[in-house]
Amino acid sequence: MKHAFCFFLFLEILVIGCNPVSTSRRARVTGPPNFVVIFVDDMGYGDIEPFGSTANRTPQLNRMAEEGMKLTSFYAAPVCTPSRASLMTGSYPKRVGLDSTSWAGVLFPGEEKGIHAEEITVAEILKTRGYATACVGKWHLGDQPEYLPTRHGFDYFYGLPYSNDMIPEAPPHRNRNYPPLPLLQNDEVVQTVKLQDQHRLTASYTSHAVKFIEMHRDEPFFIYLPHSMVHVPLFAGERFQQVSRNADNPILGDTIEEIDWSVGRILDTIRLHGLARNTLVLFTSDNGPARGSAGPLRGRKGSTFEGGMREPTIAWRPGTIEPGSSFDGITSTMDVLPTLAALAGAELPTDRKIDGRDISAILRGEPGAQSPYEKFFYYSRADLRAVRSGEWKLHTTGELYNLDRDVSESLNLASQYPDIVERLLGYLDEARADLGDGDKYPGAGVRPAGWVDDPKFLLPRPGATKSEEAHAPIFRGQLVPDPAAISRPNW
Repeated sequence: MKHAFCFFLFLEILVIGCNPVSTSRRARVTGPPNFVVIFVDDMGYGDIEPFGSTANRTPQLNRMAEEGMKLTSFYAAPVCTPSRASLMTGSYPKRVGLDSTSWAGVLFPGEEKGIHAEEITVAEILKTRGYATACVGKWHLGDQPEYLPTRHGFDYFYGLPYSNDMIPEAPPHRNRNYPPLPLLQNDEVVQTVKLQDQHRLTASYTSHAVKFIEMHRDEPFFIYLPHSMVHVPLFAGERFQQVSRNADNPILGDTIEEIDWSVGRILDTIRLHGLARNTLVLFTSDNGPARGSAGPLRGRKGSTFEGGMREPTIAWRPGTIEPGSSFDGITSTMDVLPTLAALAGAELPTDRKIDGRDISAILRGEPGAQSPYEKFFYYSRADLRAVRSGEWKLHTTGELYNLDRDVSESLNLASQYPDIVERLLGYLDEARADLGDGDKYPGAGVRPAGWVDDPKFLLPRPGATKSEEAHAPIFRGQLVPDPAAISRPNW
């Protein structure tokens, strides 16, 4: 395994250090478009310059926005696993049973739960049109073999099965009995990732994505690039350490500058091979900031206020998307699946409900193109918390906000607009009947998540007996009886 990882690091250095080749095979400018979805972890609405940051330098994202379109009301879910579920399946996380686990908001190592085998992912849909598909980065939809990307439409996977903080020595988990953090290539663990090695993650992911583009530039490809950063613990590559101007949070600034560099490497590779006019790149985040800035928005990661779910999003496709354009209507991670399917000429499944909508007309800037959402629902785990319709957002606690005039959700207008409240209450009732709401309303339209009766950790926990390893979910994230009994692995 160590030899394998050394090879990957050599490849990373080779790709990053060498100048791009000066010539390319004939560019593929017709046929199905290529797709790259860059999904950053925990980046806030106000963390990049195109969305108002003055703390973090993002020149590559600035250029991407100047050449593309900002989606300023693009929504994810409040935390990691649900957002990834919605992107992959085109549905509300609640609909596919991945709104939470039985005890937490996201999946943990050795979970019984994960993405169901019968869910149809965006990668599986694109495979029907002959796409080469890769997931490079953080998966977080289950770490059992049945749940891994290669079982759900991806030809290639390189990355982590879950968050980079789910590791024995990472605060606040030092006393939890996690196994070491596994790095996977396809279905095989090729190395453990030490805490001090996490500064390599962003560059390594980038080099693998670049290599995949180069290998498949003569055929349609789909790359899903879910970065581990800027989730804590924060690490930047050596060339990006202590370079940011973010005085309040220098390491966050460093990691954001490296993410920006990564975006530039992806776009430069696409340009180099003459694929820009036939490639759609989408940059967004999985939820609001844990350490960064939500800009003018109220709330942070985990919240159903705008700051927890509205994401800094840029779409780029020269020749198709109008440079420097912006769209403020409701769009979401759920739209990735139906939009990419439409652009690829693929059929959507007809045996299930897909909540997302095709927003390709918006991206093309067609006259009169509007948000496809009459209503959009905000969930926190299994609990329905709010609904938005047009400019109006009603929380289940009774507050009504006009987001066009009050994006920070500071002025409750419920008493002034009882008719609006009544209409939105009706939408909430629709959601309860279809998607459910907590324990009281199970939801008639909810599909089950995947379930494994006897899950295993991908790597053995330090100090665990064979018997303990045979029952991975027993720990439920709780403290072990004697933390001192856990020895550090001999990395």
